[in-house]
Amino acid sequence: MSDNNKKHIAVLGAGPAGLMAAWRLRRAGFAVTLFEQEPVVGGMCATQTFKGRDGEYRFDYGGHRFITKNPELLAFIDELMGDDLLHAERKSVIRFGGRTYDYPLNLPNLLKTAPLALMAGAVKDLLLLPFAKKPTDFAKASFAEWIQSHFGRTLYRQFFEGYTGKLWGINPDKLSADWAGQRISLIDLKDVARRLLPRRNGSISVRTYARKYRYPKYGFGQIFTTLGERLVDEGVALKTGATITRLEQADGRIERVYWSQDNVEQSECFDQVISTLPLPLTCQHLGLPCDLHYRSLRFVNMPLKQENLSDNTWQYLSDPHILATRLQEPRRRSPFMAPQGQTSVMLEIPCNPGDATWQAPLSDLRGRVTADLASLGVDTQKLGDETFEARSEYAYPLMDLGYQARRNEAIKALMPITNLIMTGRQGTFRYIFTDTAMEMGMMAADMVIDGVDRRHAIFNHRNENTVIETQSVA
Repeated sequence: MSDNNKKHIAVLGAGPAGLMAAWRLRRAGFAVTLFEQEPVVGGMCATQTFKGRDGEYRFDYGGHRFITKNPELLAFIDELMGDDLLHAERKSVIRFGGRTYDYPLNLPNLLKTAPLALMAGAVKDLLLLPFAKKPTDFAKASFAEWIQSHFGRTLYRQFFEGYTGKLWGINPDKLSADWAGQRISLIDLKDVARRLLPRRNGSISVRTYARKYRYPKYGFGQIFTTLGERLVDEGVALKTGATITRLEQADGRIERVYWSQDNVEQSECFDQVISTLPLPLTCQHLGLPCDLHYRSLRFVNMPLKQENLSDNTWQYLSDPHILATRLQEPRRRSPFMAPQGQTSVMLEIPCNPGDATWQAPLSDLRGRVTADLASLGVDTQKLGDETFEARSEYAYPLMDLGYQARRNEAIKALMPITNLIMTGRQGTFRYIFTDTAMEMGMMAADMVIDGVDRRHAIFNHRNENTVIETQSVA
């Protein structure tokens, strides 16, 4: 055994990035201890199971699907899950102003669905868009500027302004645009108009989101619980319910990791630390400044005494007066997410820790979202009296204007600590997909295995300005 393979590695956080890092390291012969604060692995990709009167209901932390353009990673997931990996097709809509629109937006559906005044405004924008002033540097542009330069002011005001403000808790003109190019998949209006012209074979080609995706039989988290079980079988020391409390550093190295488990503080020395904890939290554990913040979510989950609510995977709720940003029906991903003959609804409610929504009793939230569901045409008489809840404090990295400079300052402060590698969505403060987080975890492991410093590459992995879902092979 080489000296490298005698090293003991701590991986902080057992989400997608941490699990993949642990997997790669263990396969290379390293001793690995994997820490997870929650009782189960998976992080933001975990699935919660609630036992209701009629059976078990399963809910993910949000709208997860497995898509990737990485054939190696896809083959790994296919092998890991086997027959438990289902193939599903996404169908999403926008609910706004009492109307239901296709998502992604497309011109034929807008012509059929939108009020005349909205279409008149959109057509006017289409004609003026080539002459409109565009931001010269989208890295410094606001989200509002980016959307209006691609969609026009009318569609921005109707479909994006209220929803985005509700989701992020700040005005869209204070939100950075640098993530929009990877997440928003409607071509600008002039491109839509050009693509409306049928090809010679009569088809219409519009770049859009990945429709087909893979999804585990018992929820997205099944991928990661299965991987966690394999890691334990392979000899990884998995500590669940273990909260990291402090990272002790000296001479440019983390000398000791402290954690609390079962109300007992413990510590251990490690040769290398891979952290997928939120970037500000890691800085805090090291006594370093970091002015970065997150948007949180509360998930209100309710059984519904009918077999199906709709054929939509999820519904974006753009009306600002509706509390939630998305309505999801987990059964649309897998029929095993609810008891036979039953379905359930999940509402995603954005908030900040300590605000009125975060602190509101669940019964109050249930009353509010029930009224919202009724306004959306859901028969709320079929809601059972059970309500299940989940929370995510670090749901979305808050990418307000100027966050890049503050992120760079935090990264600069961490770089002198030579045996610390930050990775994953939370650890790099990036709004990325699951497959990218998994790739980052593998990159962190490879850095340890190869002994080559690639930390900057991990922080900027998959930062291309193109819609990632259109490249999916899944």
